[in-house]
Amino acid sequence: MKRQTLLLTFFIAITLGLGACASRKSVLQNPGHGKSKNHSGGSKNSALRSATSTSGLDYIARYKDIAISEMNRYGIPASIKLAQALLESGSGNSYLAREANNHFGIKCGGVWDGRSVTRPDDHVNDCFRVYDSPEQSFHDHSQFLLRKRYEKLFMLDKDDYKGWAHGLKNAGYATNPRYPELLIDLIERYQLYQYDRAEISYVAKEQREEKVEEIIEEKAFVEPEVQTEEIKTAVAMIIHEVKAGDTLFSISKRYNITVEQIRQLNGLSSDNLSLGQLLVITK
Repeated sequence: MKRQTLLLTFFIAITLGLGACASRKSVLQNPGHGKSKNHSGGSKNSALRSATSTSGLDYIARYKDIAISEMNRYGIPASIKLAQALLESGSGNSYLAREANNHFGIKCGGVWDGRSVTRPDDHVNDCFRVYDSPEQSFHDHSQFLLRKRYEKLFMLDKDDYKGWAHGLKNAGYATNPRYPELLIDLIERYQLYQYDRAEISYVAKEQREEKVEEIIEEKAFVEPEVQTEEIKTAVAMIIHEVKAGDTLFSISKRYNITVEQIRQLNGLSSDNLSLGQLLVITK
């Protein structure tokens, strides 16, 4: 009886083992099994590419209405403005965003008579504008783009975020060759393009275009191109996107800065990081 029991147990074990092997072979032969699809039906190239962070989502929820309002007023796509703000402020965690409501790194320039703060940038004590509110910062950024060098961008459709992303780089807004790619990736990852579809009446659209034309023409004389660099240095900051396995220590070693510097630059109160989180590293 014991012998029969042992033989039966052995037979069951072999059967289960073969079944498991067959199941594993089936999965290996079908690498797409169980993978999520994107909205166009294709497989995701990487789960990390589509990762969003809590800080990024919170930032968008907080400022999307301001971006839409500026779009309706001047024609700058809300998706572009939000993506630029996410990048340049590190999702609102940079020192300038937190302490000066300055989400786009705009400097004092010769026309600024408001409050200011000094921070190391191109020089040890560069002067940056301090705004009373984030809304004022977003509005000032729109004013900054209403310059002759960006005029061609306003001829694009307001939902042509790819054209705007490449146009900004070509017009000298950023020195990082990947700047358009970074903007487009953020827009598609967070689906920021949905905010470019806000309804605008024909009359409002016509008035907005006339206003933009007026301001561009006026600023071409009031604020010559030579002043552009005094107001805003072309974007060259290093932005690190948190990947799986990243820690503040490993990131600090990679960029040769201290953990404390990363904390201060991004307003971090703990060492916890999330996939897709954007960290301002340095200029």
